[in-house]
Parts: sequence; structure tokens; C-alpha cells
Amino acid sequence: MEPQQRIICQWCQSQNLPGAATCRTCGAPLDVRNSVSDSGWAAAPRLRDMTEFQFSQSTCQVEGEIVPVADVTLGAGDAVYFEHHVLLWKDPTVPLSAMSLQGGLKRMLAGMPFAVTQAHGPGHVAFSRDATGELVVLPLHAGMELDVREHAFLLATHSIQYSFIRIKGLFNILFGGEGMYMDRFVTAGESGLLLLHGYGNVFQRTLKPGESILVEPGGFLYKDASVTMNVEMQRLGSLIGGVGMALARMTGPGRVGIQSMYRHHKSG
Repeated sequence: MEPQQRIICQWCQSQNLPGAATCRTCGAPLDVRNSVSDSGWAAAPRLRDMTEFQFSQSTCQVEGEIVPVADVTLGAGDAVYFEHHVLLWKDPTVPLSAMSLQGGLKRMLAGMPFAVTQAHGPGHVAFSRDATGELVVLPLHAGMELDVREHAFLLATHSIQYSFIRIKGLFNILFGGEGMYMDRFVTAGESGLLLLHGYGNVFQRTLKPGESILVEPGGFLYKDASVTMNVEMQRLGSLIGGVGMALARMTGPGRVGIQSMYRHHKSG
């Protein structure tokens, strides 16, 4: 008897059992083809209400669609980390601990020190941001590195290394001259799962080596570390001191994610 052919998820490339309706790794619908624009942007999968997916010994269920909630059932020995203001609720038995961050006391969010918190299994804990948008599920395989605009990540599994970098010089333009940080997520020998919140709708495009696009800075959401990002000033006239526009040039190879709505989180 020949083995049944597994279903390959178009979003994360994971293999799924025949007959599965959603991907067990990222929750993407398996019965819907990716929507790709003529210009090459693929819409992030719209996760259905009550979709479940798995990581390690844990599961995550997405509840709601307008302001989605990530409801996590943590297995024993598993943990997730998150910015503390995105916690929605948790079981009383789920312990929390502060994550040690180099330089974290110098980074501020709305006038308060920036903090990342860990929740440890077993038990239930849920997260959401106070805005409409989409949850983007990004499985990170061993040896991957992803750069994310500040205050966009909802949670990450404990197997993913976290740090942030201060953006200097012209890169300050990317964040309105106030926010100067970008979150960095790296996997070593173990895979992990990263959940982002994108305002409005989220789209992804894979750039070829040397291929470039110009992105409005507010729309930038994430990129592979292999994608370089530089600021370019576009002059809108020949007069000295005239109006200009700052755009981010993204150059491949690698993935670039954008969001269709921009909300600035004041930080410094």
C-alpha cells in the first residue's frame, strides 16, 4: 500500500497529514490557495476563528478575527516570552518571570522601562494587542534570523534567542525620529515559533539576490536578516530645502513583510 501524499503548507512549507484543513505548524488554511498580487505580494494567511497549531509540547488557538487573541496551552517545560503589556489573561498557576535584557533599562516605552516577560508551563495564558489587525505566525527553523519592527511581536517560544539593536543615524527616520530599535530573533540548533501582530493587513514578498524595493517606513513589519535596509531621501522638487520623502530600500535575497496600517508606539 502506497503512503498517502502529505499536504505542503504554502505559507511555512510544513508537511501535514492528508485531509487536514489547517496547517499544524502555523494554522494557515490548507484548502485555500495563497493570494498573490500582480506585483508579487502574498497576503498573510487569514487565520480562522478557533484555529489551532502546535509547537513543542504546547498548542496555540487563535480566537476572534477583528482583534485576534493567541490562547496558548503551555506544556510542562515549555515557555513563551512577550512584552508585558500584551498579556490578556492567564491561569493563576502559570508563573511569570522577567527576562534579562542587556540595555533594557535604557530602552523606554511610553515613559516606562521596556520589559520582556516569560510565562512557564504547564497552564493557559493568552495574549492580544489593543488594535485591529492580523496575527502572523512565523515558524523559525534552526539557524534562522529575523528582524522585526519594534513593538510588533506578540510572543515567541523560549527556544528563540531575543535581542534588540539600536538604530542610529538616518535609520531614525524609519521610526519617526523617536523609536530607534529593531527586535532580532535568532534560532540556534532548535526551531521555534514567532507570532507578530500586523496592523491592517499583512503582505509578504521574497526578494531575489540584488532585487530591491522601496517601502514607506511605517509599513515595514519584518525582514530576513539577509535583506539589507537603507534609508533613501526622495526629493520632490528642485528647490533647496524643498519637500522630501524618506523611503526604506530593501535589497534581497530574503523575505520582507509589510503592514497596510501604521500605528506609532512612542519609545526612546
